[in-house]
Amino acid sequence: MLVAAAVCPCPPLLVPEVAAGAAPELDAARAACDAALAKVVAAAPELIVVVGEGTRTAFHEAGARGSFRPFGVDADVVLGTPSGIPDATLPPSLAVGAWLLTRAGWNGPVRGYEVEGGRSRTVNGEDGVHLASLADRVGLLVMGDGTACRTVKAPGYLDERAEGVDTLIAAALRDLDSDGTLARLDADLSRELKISGRDPWQILSAAWEGGDRGTGDLLYEDAPYGVGYFVASWT
Repeated sequence: MLVAAAVCPCPPLLVPEVAAGAAPELDAARAACDAALAKVVAAAPELIVVVGEGTRTAFHEAGARGSFRPFGVDADVVLGTPSGIPDATLPPSLAVGAWLLTRAGWNGPVRGYEVEGGRSRTVNGEDGVHLASLADRVGLLVMGDGTACRTVKAPGYLDERAEGVDTLIAAALRDLDSDGTLARLDADLSRELKISGRDPWQILSAAWEGGDRGTGDLLYEDAPYGVGYFVASWT
């Protein structure tokens, strides 16, 4: 059963070593991620699953490695307890998630779940139910960004639809997706607006089993670099 979840953005720039001189610009986002993860840890999960978009759909077990070397930093990260796994296999979203978990001091059981983008709502829903059943008390760390089209300097340039879509996403994250906004988020629209959080958020919505229990809290909402970043906790 899913007992708590933290929703965090997944840009490698969240890691100060990657951001370098620009690191202070995301201090508020980092602090919000810390607060959201603290709530997950406080819920005493037996297992935390980090969910994020990648190029395939697959589990990553504890000890899997990620690297920030492709972003110009000679630094690696490990999901949970280090093991003998030599190669960096985590996609960037899960590497940032692993970094956040290390920062939070989580030493308990952990798994990563990489999900290919653009899947059907039904498949994402089935995955959400499955992840919630992996232990009696499951915590999720859900990594994903909103639109990347908020300004002319954004990765996807300016799209007038982007701000309105991000507003809807923020409200859904605050309200435990009680009206199904995340569950209905269109795959084509998400691709056009370069939303990386759609599939992970749909997994979360299904894992939560509806918005009629618990409390949602939107801890951070902004669009630095023209990309929608959100931090939320569901407890």
